Amino acid sequence: MTEVTGAPADVLHTLFHSDQGGHEQVVLCQDRASGLKAVIALHSTALGPALGGTRFYPYASEQEAVADALNLARGMSYKNALAGLDHGGGKAVIIGDPEQIKSEELLLAYGRFVASLGGRYVTACDVGTYVADMDVVARECRWTTGRSPENGGAGDSSVLTAFGVFQGMRASAQHLWGDPTLRGRKVGVSGVGKVGHHLVDHLREDGAEVVITDVRAESVQRILDRHPEGVTAVADTETLIRTEGLDIYAPCALGGALNDETVPVLTARIVCGAANNQLAHPGVEKDLADRGILYAPDYVVNAGGVIQVADELHGFDFDRCKAKATKIFDTTLAIFARAKQDGIPPAAAADRIAEQRMAEARGR
Repeated sequence: MTEVTGAPADVLHTLFHSDQGGHEQVVLCQDRASGLKAVIALHSTALGPALGGTRFYPYASEQEAVADALNLARGMSYKNALAGLDHGGGKAVIIGDPEQIKSEELLLAYGRFVASLGGRYVTACDVGTYVADMDVVARECRWTTGRSPENGGAGDSSVLTAFGVFQGMRASAQHLWGDPTLRGRKVGVSGVGKVGHHLVDHLREDGAEVVITDVRAESVQRILDRHPEGVTAVADTETLIRTEGLDIYAPCALGGALNDETVPVLTARIVCGAANNQLAHPGVEKDLADRGILYAPDYVVNAGGVIQVADELHGFDFDRCKAKATKIFDTTLAIFARAKQDGIPPAAAADRIAEQRMAEARGR
């Protein structure tokens, strides 16, 4: 097991000189025996130990992996702050195709790296990692959440992630249309995997018409079989965002969904989804506002999962977690109110509230 301290010059510039930097610690991890290559990024521990999931993904380059870890970790600081958790923000990425290289040996090696941080970072599931994986990681690291109930954990955190996004949608509807119900609204969900399929269940139960898409045909078919009425599918996200009559667009796959190409053609009045880092670059939030599109900040509405895994550290209680996740409705409304008061987009308002909490914690 080795810890690599070097990094490419552009990554160091991001860390030390850019607005996306400011991280407390970044660890590059390599275990040749298992093939593990990972990045653990701790953005802030002002509010407590950094908490965030482990993403397992076939990045095009190591630089792309580092950049993703930095962005995701920063987002977790803001997410945890606005969720009212006593945790800072961190994230880890494992480089490679999980279907090709994931192994028990690799996950155990990764667990040893997380354990070497001595509790400064608490890990959990993310894209490409699952409850069974966290059970393996936990054999080497006690700072692991998202484990199975059989191993003292809370199980699948996507349940409350979807529930929280649904609360964010209700708040968005309340703010824009004066009614928190989605009944009769047309909602487009891009990505119906771990979180998206639960979100569709909530939407249909509330009476929404749902349009879905996913890169995996089997995921789409599972939804259509589960909901033979009220759900239709389109070929891809490009088609979905142009769907006539769409009220809400829910990006629930990877980040960067809102960019210079997609925002100008969006037909929806609201964007509220589960994906992390939906804004491709600074300024997109203003582009949305200029088009009259209400954006519910992703790290606010998708906090249900982190609320669940944080609770696991204190003896998991699902009802207690669900009650906390329900408050995402109120938090989202408060952000919209702050945005209106300050004359800024909701994403900027959310950042200000989160930064204020972190600053107050550092000043104590």
